[in-house]
Amino acid sequence: MRFDTKIAVVVRDDLAAWQKLNVTAFLASGLAHATEEMVGKPYEDASGTAYLPLFREPVLVFAAADGAALARARTRALDRGLAVAVYTEEMFATGNDEDNRAAVRAVAADGLRLAGLAAYGPRTAVDKATKGLALHG
Repeated sequence: MRFDTKIAVVVRDDLAAWQKLNVTAFLASGLAHATEEMVGKPYEDASGTAYLPLFREPVLVFAAADGAALARARTRALDRGLAVAVYTEEMFATGNDEDNRAAVRAVAADGLRLAGLAAYGPRTAVDKATKGLALHG
């Protein structure tokens, strides 16, 4: 099935492996709230055990060579009206959501030291926002 929308996560390639995974997980959790239709229905196995719902479509994870590539993707995504989540370098030093929000709020948009971002919206707009980025390998 081909969706009219797309989910993309972009992570800076020079991060440690644990940081890449952490950033990806946090960003995906942010996108889960972009729209109600983004998440499917709950799962249940043959034994009747219930599981949480997941995204209804694939998540593509891209690598950005550096902060400048992430900043370009962020600007493109915002210019196209996409739902965007960000994770900044400062958030690695915090331990809770309140401090994370304060860390982002303390820096102007153009000065954010991005470790990653996620975007959701129309497929073509997400493609344009992530243009030039390779899928994470």
